[in-house]
Amino acid sequence: MSDTSQATTSAQVSRGGNGKFDVTRLLLEGRAFFALIAIIVIFSILSPAYFSVNNFLTMSSHVSIFALLSLGMLLVILTGGIDLSVGSTLAFAGVFAGFLLQGIPLEFFGVVVYPPVWVVVILTCALGAFVGAINGVLVAYFKVPAFVATLGMLYVARGVALLMTDGLTYNNLGGSPELGNTGFDWLGFNRLLGIPIGVWIMAVVAIVCLLALTRTPFGRWVYSTGGNARAAELSGVPVKRVQVAVYVLSGICAAIAGLVLSSQLTSAGPTAGTTYELTAIAGVVIGGAALTGGRGNVRGTLLGAFVIGFLSDGLVIIGVSSYWQTVFTGTVIVLAVLLNSIQYSGRKKRSDTSNDTTSSSQQGAQTKAEAPVVESAAGKPASQS
Repeated sequence: MSDTSQATTSAQVSRGGNGKFDVTRLLLEGRAFFALIAIIVIFSILSPAYFSVNNFLTMSSHVSIFALLSLGMLLVILTGGIDLSVGSTLAFAGVFAGFLLQGIPLEFFGVVVYPPVWVVVILTCALGAFVGAINGVLVAYFKVPAFVATLGMLYVARGVALLMTDGLTYNNLGGSPELGNTGFDWLGFNRLLGIPIGVWIMAVVAIVCLLALTRTPFGRWVYSTGGNARAAELSGVPVKRVQVAVYVLSGICAAIAGLVLSSQLTSAGPTAGTTYELTAIAGVVIGGAALTGGRGNVRGTLLGAFVIGFLSDGLVIIGVSSYWQTVFTGTVIVLAVLLNSIQYSGRKKRSDTSNDTTSSSQQGAQTKAEAPVVESAAGKPASQS
């Protein structure tokens, strides 16, 4: 189900069976948007510093990390899978980028190679794709449950990052003009038209995902795989390749998020991104996606990421303890899952009722059509006698 079809469905379900406008259903369908508005209003009242353009841009820069992870997670969840390794992949990608920027020692030649930033970006994205490909192959071809496969990769990626750094952090990733590897901090600190580069990257990735899901056969394959993988395979959809592809894309999104985060911090540590996979899942669920697959869209996922980011930053601004922030975030996730259950169970009941009504109508029409035939058959002998 694409963004366009879901928007049509939302417009239809916001009206009751008698055609009247249903406010409850409207609030349920647009809960992420209304939650975001409520968060902005409440925190603006609690702290005047919250409602300012500069603060919104700063918070959006923070949200871009969660949004990038959530967009990749959305693709996986739409196929009925899950990717618990995105947080570790983010850390692994950041450490890998830091390792490259620190210089690659070639002991055989007695030199140290300092690759330019664009090479670092490409190699880091390739690393993320490689991690995602391993997840995808395990899930699609070896039939390992997605939860188990990605949980294992979570530990592997985090462990390799720790081994590369001995548990330490790569600092001062700005590079040096003499070495030709400057510009990495451009991703985290520079602005284009007054908007942080991280936000632009988030917007580009979101647009690419939106077009892929709504304007290409790949998007239809993703939704059909999540809706019913067996039926999709019988219809000619390359289900296994689709599953591998979404995990690869999730890995690339995690690698991009790792690059942006490392650039913002000008450092890369092996413990970065801890529990970020849960935040990514929360963003997708708050945005209205079903964990069973086949339902969800880019618009809702972005709203979900902004809800989590604006809520977290708002709690920091008003001085709430970080422990309470975890409690609030967990509560929001539970409410989101509960509302999802209410929303989709309601749709199923309406669909079942509609199907029953249609079936009854068809049976009634068939009975009426057969009635004259019986009468004429019964009357024919009478006329002959």
